[in-house]
Amino acid sequence: MKNKYHILLVAFLMCSTAVFAQQSGSISSQPRIKEEGKIVHNPHWFLSVQGGGAYTVGEAGFGDLLSPSIAISLGYKFTPLFGLRAEASGWQAKGGWVTPTTTYTYKYLQGSVDAMLDLGNLCCGFNPKRFFNAYLFLGVGLNGVFSNDEAVALNANGYKLHHLWTGKKAYVGGRGGFGANLHLNDHVGINLELNTNMLSDKFNSKKGRNADWQFNALAGFTFTFGKSYKKTVPVYYDVEQVTPTTVIEKSEFTPVVDQSKKEITVRDTLKQNIFFALNSARIQDDQQSKIASLVEYMKKHPTARMNVTGYADINTGNPRINNRLSETRAKNVAEALKVKGIAADRIIIDFKGDTVQPYSTPEENREVSASQNEISHSHVKFYFPH
Repeated sequence: MKNKYHILLVAFLMCSTAVFAQQSGSISSQPRIKEEGKIVHNPHWFLSVQGGGAYTVGEAGFGDLLSPSIAISLGYKFTPLFGLRAEASGWQAKGGWVTPTTTYTYKYLQGSVDAMLDLGNLCCGFNPKRFFNAYLFLGVGLNGVFSNDEAVALNANGYKLHHLWTGKKAYVGGRGGFGANLHLNDHVGINLELNTNMLSDKFNSKKGRNADWQFNALAGFTFTFGKSYKKTVPVYYDVEQVTPTTVIEKSEFTPVVDQSKKEITVRDTLKQNIFFALNSARIQDDQQSKIASLVEYMKKHPTARMNVTGYADINTGNPRINNRLSETRAKNVAEALKVKGIAADRIIIDFKGDTVQPYSTPEENREVSASQNEISHSHVKFYFPH
């Protein structure tokens, strides 16, 4: 009868062990987030339609030389920072004569190609929902002029326009400017733009000492085709494999402390790497266990001090943003330790921005490394009697 009970007891213990091992395996195999899902730039086409006024520098008053102007452009946004557009603009320009004061009008049409730099994403990081997004552009174009009948008539009346042109002419010009898009929704925004065009001295038919200049103030709408952003799925760490633990039987001998023996130093080491999501300094939930481990270590070793060093991924942002981000990450980890009762004078904060990349992958370089500051503990030497 006793043998039956023994057999049942052994079977029960084996089943319990198997169930526990299975549960432990399933817990350890739970995926841990390496990088949270994020919003990233999606290359896309856009169309802008603008209207406003043009001012061609001349000898008449400012108001006398204002004229209407329109523009339409088609562009492609390759990255959060850089885009390229082709634009057609023009309508009417004016020239002026001082004595006697008079003005004349002519028509022009300009085709240009502009390289664009997104200032909002450059300075503040990518955000497709940002209401105000400024940009700069530089370009080159071909300016065609025609319908110069009024200048021809003035010249016939004795005004002597030294660069008078007739028929149709084309001149190469350079341009640059500043603009802003005001976000209404994912596909439509209000566009505001100021630009200047450096044109041939023959543009207004008058001879001068330098190039002719024309300034435009425009407003209109920008239409985005497709999505300007997309959401990525979270990235998980590989599931860690559970390795069997070898149990060493305890010696039957009790060690005797020999106080006369020389002491040796044993270094009690601890290091935790706390990973962060892209462009984030928030400590993720799956990293809280590492904070708890650091707190436990610091309380166990009350003389220990902790080095907390922040890093940022060099492949995103810019040095100024990454330096500030790594500092915030390090300070957030230090604050988490303080909240758990660790004194501030035991925490040494440092941050490297993107100047140091401890790992080979961008995701792992979005981290804070926490390690003890070379604390050693003295232990006496043990020996066993023969």
